[in-house]
Amino acid sequence: MPFKVAIVGRPNVGKSTLFNRLTKRRLALVDKTPGLTRDRREGFAEVDRHTVTLIDTAGLEDAETGSVTERMREQTETAVRDADYVLFVIDARVGVTPADEMFAKLVRKSGKPVTLLANKCEGQSGLDGVLEAYSLGMGDPVGISAEHGLGVGDIGDALSDALETAALNEEIAREQDDEDRALKVAIVGRPNAGKSTLTNALLGEERMITGPEAGITRDSIESELVWNERRIRLWDTAGLRRKSRVQQVAEKLSVTDALRAVRFAEVVILLIDAAAPLEKQDLTIAHMVAEEGRALVIAINKWDTVDDKGAYLAELRREVDRLLPQVRGVPFVTLSALSGQGLDRLMGAVLSIEEVWNKRLTTGQLNRFLEDAVATHTPPAPSGRRLRLRYMTQPHARPPTFVVFCSRPDDLPTSYVRYLINSLRDQFDIPGVPIRLNLRKGKNPYDSK
Repeated sequence: MPFKVAIVGRPNVGKSTLFNRLTKRRLALVDKTPGLTRDRREGFAEVDRHTVTLIDTAGLEDAETGSVTERMREQTETAVRDADYVLFVIDARVGVTPADEMFAKLVRKSGKPVTLLANKCEGQSGLDGVLEAYSLGMGDPVGISAEHGLGVGDIGDALSDALETAALNEEIAREQDDEDRALKVAIVGRPNAGKSTLTNALLGEERMITGPEAGITRDSIESELVWNERRIRLWDTAGLRRKSRVQQVAEKLSVTDALRAVRFAEVVILLIDAAAPLEKQDLTIAHMVAEEGRALVIAINKWDTVDDKGAYLAELRREVDRLLPQVRGVPFVTLSALSGQGLDRLMGAVLSIEEVWNKRLTTGQLNRFLEDAVATHTPPAPSGRRLRLRYMTQPHARPPTFVVFCSRPDDLPTSYVRYLINSLRDQFDIPGVPIRLNLRKGKNPYDSK
């Protein structure tokens, strides 16, 4: 549902002009005559990369019972109740009036987040009104001129936190509504690693054709099972060989289908044959899974054929952490698909890594982390100019994705970005999933001057 923003204030402060300016259309009638707007009017606007529903309202006035003015006021009060955010507009050239004070109290009582706009600030005439607006107790007023478009861009800055929170809450609600949805899992690996045998073992039936011949599976076959009361949609995929070895048209189509299954999955099980551990193609597949942003579990099949199990596993862990740092801490599971050993451990790892993949952190946690990280390891100062890391937030998960606002993002070395990612993993226990860290340039407060 679009984020709703109500524009309210007493008559003739410029609400409809602002509405037209933000929607970029002349939807509302504009004139110097007070009270021209009577009904609520809605329109769409793009604010800080989000689509919001703007509501233009009638001017708030004292009114006699049963009058048209009273019904206009009721419409405005309804708009405030239904809105997610309120833009309270005053006329900066007139200053704060008793009517402004009375209706500001009404808006504060609603409990809705509000930004105070001091309109008609063009030139020097409105500066006193902006300062006077602090008396309304709505925080820092934003000086604008709706007619000339001055300062209108600052409205997006004022709304940005509320919009990000609303988007986050909407995504969380959507995820909560989908708690019973099936978890999408793809099994990938080189030919003859035992993917179809593993699929049959999980399903408890001979659903897939298996055999010693490589390349039996051609299509990505979808099956559904329930594991510990959790619905899972499982894809058995064709073996992925090096691109140079894929010659036949049928195999090319099979590989394309397998890659499509990886993009569609949430968790990917990379199945490795214990007799030929961690070949280059295994690393290529793992790297592709990480690039797609999927959660990864590495399963080692035919474990019953390994002699020195401890040394084997330790060496494999060292190699994976060295060659795949983007998924450091990825879970390893040993199993035998043919005998069914280790299936509980495998599915437990799948469900656990999905929780990590969905992990969310609050902005407060992240900014405390950023402050400690910078204090521990100060960013470099290219050309003698200090880099400032100002703010950190998490716009979304699946995989965990973070944004850091800094003074010169292009100058921050890759090594420092890696330091922040590794520190995030250690601080908040985010092993084995890709972490996205994006850099953005913070707004310069002196640009307008």
